[in-house]
Amino acid sequence: MKLSKKNLTERQHFLYDVIIVGGGAGGLSAALYLQRYNLNCLVIEKGRGRSFWMQDLRNYLGLPPDTPGRDLLQHGQDRIVELGADHLRGFVEQVSDEGETFAVKVKVGKTDSLYPVFRSKYLIAASGLIDHLPHLADMQNVYDYAGYTLHVCMICDGYEMNDLKAGLFVNSEGNINTAFVMNWFTPYISVFTHGLCEVSEEMRHKLKEHGYPLYEQPIKRFLGQNHQLSGVELVDGTLVELETGLVAMGSQHHSHYLSEIDLERQGGNLVTDSMCRTSHPRIFALGDLKQGLNQVSIAVADGTLAATAIWREIRRASPPRRWEENIVEPIGIGVVS
Repeated sequence: MKLSKKNLTERQHFLYDVIIVGGGAGGLSAALYLQRYNLNCLVIEKGRGRSFWMQDLRNYLGLPPDTPGRDLLQHGQDRIVELGADHLRGFVEQVSDEGETFAVKVKVGKTDSLYPVFRSKYLIAASGLIDHLPHLADMQNVYDYAGYTLHVCMICDGYEMNDLKAGLFVNSEGNINTAFVMNWFTPYISVFTHGLCEVSEEMRHKLKEHGYPLYEQPIKRFLGQNHQLSGVELVDGTLVELETGLVAMGSQHHSHYLSEIDLERQGGNLVTDSMCRTSHPRIFALGDLKQGLNQVSIAVADGTLAATAIWREIRRASPPRRWEENIVEPIGIGVVS
């Protein structure tokens, strides 16, 4: 059921099989399979994650290419609730390992907040990441293009930039190297540092060899209409014509709530096995939180794997179900009356 401030108390003392932190494609996939395995789960979703901002799912098999990410999420939420899962809009602040259970503290509501604690046997971390965007005085100007013609994932959207005039927006010299992969899709690349980093002479020479202009002044605003990028204006008045862009400014993983638990990491990612199990035997990580490609299709598959691994463990530890009415007690043999 849908949980809110009004009905939280109905689940305060309930022990879930699994609590899923994150209601993106991975978390919803896990919830779908868990409920179909006759297990019970709670999905806690803070809202507006990475997949929410996908304006078109052009590379997801089975969906029309103009399907918005938010439609995929809404269908998933509706389905898991139909199957009996609980869904709560809230912000997970802390997860504590109590031995056989996890205690999950949640902030519910931006004002007059409540801080309920829910418990489960297993935990699935599916809270993903959020990409850093160029910071402008008017951020709405950025949001007008982000997810449309201003992209954040070359693997997802490189095809959308084929042979177009593209801006590469970076915040470090290391990220400028993205240009030398991006050129598989288009050679018409202009690099913008937004005044955030120094560029070495070696890198300047490499860009010049490839014919890629470098702009180091901060960006004043993006230009265009109806989400279609046409260029950028720099603070010094320079206008650069563009048709598309890729932001390569890093991202922030949402896994702060696991800070009390010692988990193996590589960089910002959680290390998992082939079934998405972390170094803690009852914590699983999906999608963007784990090592691998940051793709909706990968996250959906990860949810299936984690849910199946949990079901196998619970099933193997549970007594078999018997059709008691069909069990006949054995008749004694050789019993003397």
